[in-house]
Order: sequence, then structure tokens, then C-alpha cells
Amino acid sequence: MGTVRIRAMGADDFETWYPLWRGYQAFYKVDIAREASEIAWSRLLDDAEPMYGAFALDDAGRPAGLVHTVEHRSFWTVGNYCYLQDLFVEPGLRAKGYGRALIAHVYERAAQRGCSRVWWLTHESNTDAMVLYDRVADKSGFQQYRKIL
Repeated sequence: MGTVRIRAMGADDFETWYPLWRGYQAFYKVDIAREASEIAWSRLLDDAEPMYGAFALDDAGRPAGLVHTVEHRSFWTVGNYCYLQDLFVEPGLRAKGYGRALIAHVYERAAQRGCSRVWWLTHESNTDAMVLYDRVADKSGFQQYRKIL
């Protein structure tokens, strides 16, 4: 395997994106309604939205993984924060550099856009991914609290 190529998602990619998105959902044992996914997809393509998506491509040029980000303001910095909301690589292709390449792409894009920070969450059971995350990022020490509305 050579260098992992990354490309932004485009208007014609829904049918390529959706199975990967469903794979991500299956990993986390959730079932997001198709309607919500279609709205998310339209936001991803809307230049007025702070959302972005990219694919990692396998050696044949097929998407093997995806990343979604959302930029948002912060009271703590001048530059926006870049929230890496979703990262997924096909199960048979994990630990081959795709996840690392997607994260590096997010770092590069966020820096080009003047962001002050890239951050993300993962479930405590996602120990395989945390091996990578511990190499490419710093732990914040914060715990997440939430209230579903």
C-alpha cells in the first residue's frame, strides 16, 4: 500500500458515502434515520454550513473510509475549533494508515482555515482506535456530559 489519498466528498458521492456511513452507525450500534442522514448529507455539501467530509481512498481509488467535521466558535480562542465528529474505516482495512491519513487531513485543513484546535470524542470501548489517537493527539482530561432533548 502506498500513500493514502484523501479527497473531499462531492455532490455525486451520496451512494458511495451512505454505505460507509451505515458502517459507522453499525460500529456504534445506532440506527440514524435515513431522513436525518439525507439532511446531514445536504448540509455537508452546503457552502453556508460549517460541515465538511472527505474519503480515504484505497489503492484502486475506492473510498475505504470517511471523516466528517464541524467547525464552531469558541470563547477561548480567536480561531474556530474543528470538531472531528465521525471517523470510519472499513473493518478489513483498519490499522493500514487510513485513519491516520484522515486525521492528518483534518489537521491540515483546519490549520489552513485558521482553526485553533481539532478535537473529538470516542467511546471508551473503542480501544483499538484509541491506540492511534494516543499517538496523534493529546488527551484533554475532560469527561463528556449530555442531556438528550
